[in-house]
Amino acid sequence: MNSRENESWLFEISAKRKLIDLNFREIWRYRDLLFLFVKRDLVTVYKQTVLGPLWFFIQPLFTSVIFTLVFNNIAAIDTGVVPAFLFNLAGITAWNYFKICLMGTSGTFRANAAIFGKVYFPRFIVPMSKVISNLVKFGIQCLILIGFYIYYAVYLEIPIAPDRYLWLFPVYVILMAILGLGLGMIITTFTTKYRDMSILIGFAVQLLMYISAVPFPIKALKEKVPEYSWVVDYNPIAYLMEGFRRSVFGTDLLYFSWNSFFLIIITCIVTFFIGLTMFNRTEKTFIDTV
Repeated sequence: MNSRENESWLFEISAKRKLIDLNFREIWRYRDLLFLFVKRDLVTVYKQTVLGPLWFFIQPLFTSVIFTLVFNNIAAIDTGVVPAFLFNLAGITAWNYFKICLMGTSGTFRANAAIFGKVYFPRFIVPMSKVISNLVKFGIQCLILIGFYIYYAVYLEIPIAPDRYLWLFPVYVILMAILGLGLGMIITTFTTKYRDMSILIGFAVQLLMYISAVPFPIKALKEKVPEYSWVVDYNPIAYLMEGFRRSVFGTDLLYFSWNSFFLIIITCIVTFFIGLTMFNRTEKTFIDTV
């Protein structure tokens, strides 16, 4: 009897966990499951569709054309030396990654309730898989952006080129992933009790795009309607989108400051840990309410 009591267990599953608990060792142990979820997200999204992965290309291109017609041709928003279509394509590429990370993780508990109720694995793997699979889609859309970038810069000889802030490009991508993941985990904790949140989030994200400087530069908003500049002044996502484009185009038309950059970093990290805390707390009891 004593020998069994003194046995050391390889794994111990307990409901008593820290609120801020990100066990990388356990996640690494379940890496095969993580890759399986990533593969599932990539394969099933456009399964049984006619165009399949071509939607990765069609959606940003058509949206960029519409934005160019509405915001640049009709509303006469100036994008400086950067071609309007290319400006919009960069903004949409960045926004799509942030949006899909947010939307993909915001329904984690409800979409995976059947799996969570039957077998144990680190729950954080599911939202993490969304961020990784969406990174693949983001990479594909970046190839489109690079293709048009080369076309305008080399073939049409438009004077656009990255500058010293280009090294911030991967930093902004990571920040978009962290912020989308953090906000998504916060929202998914509410959707377990309040199903209205799943409807509200789709509507809210659409509105959020227009106040996050996606279809226009921040300076253009402050020049045209300075009374509404507070909309972006208190919106870190706007500076995240603007900084992403600044690292790509290297033009002074796009606003950048180190103060706003470090504020974005702090906001993303704080949001992530708040989301992780709420996620870990909710995963213990959500199965009773979902």
